[in-house]
Amino acid sequence: MSSEQEFSDIAPYSDAEFSAKMAHLVKEPGFEHAIRFVMPEVDYTEFVRNLLNVRDQKSFQLQVIVPFLEMLEKNTTAGITANGFDNISNGHSYMFMSNHRDIVLDASFLNFCFIKHGYPTSEIAIGNNLLIYDWITDLVKLNKSFIVKRNLKITQALQAARQLSAYIHYAINTKKESVWIAQREGRAKDSNDVTQESLIKMLGLEGGGSLRKNIETVNVVPVSISYEFDPNDYLKVTEYLLRRRDPEFRKSQHDDLLSMETGILQYKGHVHFEIGQCINDSLAALPDDIDKPELLKAVCGMIDTSVHSNYKIYPINYIAYDIVNSTDRFKDCYTASDEDRTREYVHTQIEKVDVPGITPDERDYMLKMIYSMYANPLINKLAVTTSMS
Repeated sequence: MSSEQEFSDIAPYSDAEFSAKMAHLVKEPGFEHAIRFVMPEVDYTEFVRNLLNVRDQKSFQLQVIVPFLEMLEKNTTAGITANGFDNISNGHSYMFMSNHRDIVLDASFLNFCFIKHGYPTSEIAIGNNLLIYDWITDLVKLNKSFIVKRNLKITQALQAARQLSAYIHYAINTKKESVWIAQREGRAKDSNDVTQESLIKMLGLEGGGSLRKNIETVNVVPVSISYEFDPNDYLKVTEYLLRRRDPEFRKSQHDDLLSMETGILQYKGHVHFEIGQCINDSLAALPDDIDKPELLKAVCGMIDTSVHSNYKIYPINYIAYDIVNSTDRFKDCYTASDEDRTREYVHTQIEKVDVPGITPDERDYMLKMIYSMYANPLINKLAVTTSMS
């Protein structure tokens, strides 16, 4: 039987730890700098006083996080919507597995939608590569996040995967908490969302049963996230360009921080979440004698099919598809002014790329990549809906 102690290095802080951890956090200069950066008008002294009066995670989310997300919805989106709540029950715990667009806001906005619709929030998986400072670790663990250990040696990686699997099973089946995790490590920079097989393997490592039974007991529910505009699109294109110049290029911690700041503060247009159906019925329908590789492939396929079929498609996606494929297939799905605005938006984003000596060929490459980012959700949705019809 798992215990809380086994997971203390990765689990969210408990309510018993909350006050002491918060008192430590508010003394961190880096935390103060971050708060003043994202909320320039804040009275920091009063803000800290309010934080120190918060006693547990739920109160923290309702009194502090929700108002912050309401501010982001108002200032950086054209509205956040969600559907599919009839696919889940309030008294059950699930593993919500979604595509990954924004480092911070994918899970935060999903939890925001749960609160608005009367559902409990989920615990959030976050990679330790993003926990650049100790105060960031404290902040996310105060906000119901658990840690995914990355970039380990093989033996350590297996041990970490077993611990993570055990914690997820413990959270869902003992603590009765839902959890959120992205369908792959890191964001799909080209928006071609595909479930990572190693993630499904990890879920099956613990649980006390067969691979299929262990996956079934965490109640995987795919979620599709559709941002009209990705504020990080030009940063992703920058990474593509730098990797094209040097295949060994690797992002720095500063790059990750910039991506987090940009994703949080810049305009996203419409944001939509579509909650799919739990995959357990589809799991149960698989042949009894299915082997492990085929089972893993089938589970990834179930999640991908749900995510792809439930994308919300915006004019920019139709326009990007037609541009990438040199066609007018979807010309009835957007207006001439939509196309003008899209081309202007894309060129504005390309102008933000801060790399010296960009050649005309490289500029064309960046344009191709950014349009592909916006075309791929539609391409994947078409592939799934065509095969289902």
